Amino acid sequence: MMHDFLIANRAELERRCRDKVSARPNRSPPNKQQLEQGIPLFLDQLIRTLQAENQGAIAEALAVSGPSSGDAGRHAELGVSAAIHGADLLTLGYSINEVVHNYGDLCQAVSDLSIDLNQKFEISEFRTLNRCLDNGIADAVTAFSEQRDFVIADEQALETNERLGFFAHELRNHLNTAMLALTAIKFGNVGLTGSTGAVLDRSLVGLQRLIDRSLAEVRVGPGMTLHRSVFSLANFIGEVKYSASLEAEMLNCSLHIEQTPSILMIDADKDLLFSALGNLLQNAFKFSGKDGIVTLSVDAGAERIRINVKDSGPGLSAEAARDMFQPFTQSGTNKSCLGLGLSIARRSVEANGGLLTVQSKLGEGCMFTIDLPRRSVQSIE
Repeated sequence: MMHDFLIANRAELERRCRDKVSARPNRSPPNKQQLEQGIPLFLDQLIRTLQAENQGAIAEALAVSGPSSGDAGRHAELGVSAAIHGADLLTLGYSINEVVHNYGDLCQAVSDLSIDLNQKFEISEFRTLNRCLDNGIADAVTAFSEQRDFVIADEQALETNERLGFFAHELRNHLNTAMLALTAIKFGNVGLTGSTGAVLDRSLVGLQRLIDRSLAEVRVGPGMTLHRSVFSLANFIGEVKYSASLEAEMLNCSLHIEQTPSILMIDADKDLLFSALGNLLQNAFKFSGKDGIVTLSVDAGAERIRINVKDSGPGLSAEAARDMFQPFTQSGTNKSCLGLGLSIARRSVEANGGLLTVQSKLGEGCMFTIDLPRRSVQSIE
């Protein structure tokens, strides 16, 4: 009888299962909780199921292990413990593969040991073994997946709430400053052309940047459609120059824009590209500081166009340059923004089939490059 075989060789079967777990590549020794609540408990339930069936107590057997259809499996004792085991494995840091392998280990151990001992079983006993394994795997995997979905949802909700909190905080700061400046202009003895007017200008520009950045982030999200068109790069640079010049003037920074050949054309989502280049210029003004110089230039090859933004700031170390495109990463001492601009800019450029890179050395400033496919005038005629 299989239940007699399992009882007599239980210690050896558990040892073989432990060895199989430990022998897997990149796997740490099995956790105590995994050993106590996994195969040992399943073995108890399998033995009791086999004993009940041998005695003709079919209802008692199904109450322990559940039917072969699996419809009521999770309400059976085996289903409940398997679900707990699957959820525990997720908590312990194991993968879903480990959930399946745990039950497969026992099946293989039973088969191997029965061959070693020349032990033969009835077909009905193998059917019971397979039914218990199927129910155990199904319930453990289901619980593992459900628990993982909860964990992922919680992490995403936490990340979303954090980003919304930062966004609301920055939005409120710009808005409060703008309202205070406007109140002072309306009821005080200050004018729009003075320092208070400059404060109002900076706050409004900050609000515009914040909203543009947020819209760009939504546009490059999953499932969003790009609004591509073919347009003149020279005209595009001219549009960027208007808004960038205002920001450069407020920050007492010089903006130098080299002439762009009129023949250069780009096929891209104009709004996303505008947001990306605006973020790069904003970053350049920020780190160049007062009396700094920011240069915007274009290089064109036969198939690619490179838009370069060079600042006169302190530059970055190799480590900082490598990490600066990560979300919520800020370099330097100025922490006035969220550290999202460069991350969104890179995604905006990549959504248009381009690349965003940076070259920098400490003491020599940074040069960001947007590398995009080129469209010639002839190709759109």
